[in-house]
Amino acid sequence: MSVELAAHEMQEVMVVEIFGRLTVLDQTLRESMRQFLRAGHRQFILKMESVSYIDSCGLGELLCVYASIRHLGGDLRLLTPSARVRELLHITKLDTVFDILEDAAPFENCAASNVKSA
Repeated sequence: MSVELAAHEMQEVMVVEIFGRLTVLDQTLRESMRQFLRAGHRQFILKMESVSYIDSCGLGELLCVYASIRHLGGDLRLLTPSARVRELLHITKLDTVFDILEDAAPFENCAASNVKSA
């Protein structure tokens, strides 16, 4: 399964839900985030509970997106990463780089739009 994204804006924060696998062959996340940045968005939350797998290139994509957002004065937080993703973030010490949110309740009742897949 390739990666799919569903995005919606909530109180000036772009919430992007990621489904599937972030891998070497997929640049959907980076391209979508570039579009959001060009549209003027600067505050992002990546909802990651439905990410089943990330390879090293997928981690690189996350870091590239993070750096692009921070360079433009924005902020990126991760919301409820899956156990597998959380373990990988811990092993690589990226859990010290990303702000990780645990409470998904404020983001549950919003309709998603702009679904993209690779």
